Amino acid sequence: MSEQQARLDSGGDRWAVSGSLTMDSASTLLEASATRTLPASGVVDLAGVSRVDSAGVALLLAWKRRAAAEASALLFTGLPPSMASLAQLYGVQELLG
Repeated sequence: MSEQQARLDSGGDRWAVSGSLTMDSASTLLEASATRTLPASGVVDLAGVSRVDSAGVALLLAWKRRAAAEASALLFTGLPPSMASLAQLYGVQELLG
């Protein structure tokens, strides 16, 4: 069974992330997001994320840094349990909300 390709949908006032957020996809999503305006609502929905590793956590932290640099706020919703566990392990759970 193959991994579902990571995808960033930025239609409307929120971003929606789906697929696998792993070392194989995180840098591609970071590059794709660089040219997009941060979501107007500040919401990034992660409910569609099927798999995650530490690179996925790093991607969310990079988006948080970008939002801070642009004086915006980001709120991650639908955080997968595996991502929440990794964030807790790395001591960054409060940064991810």
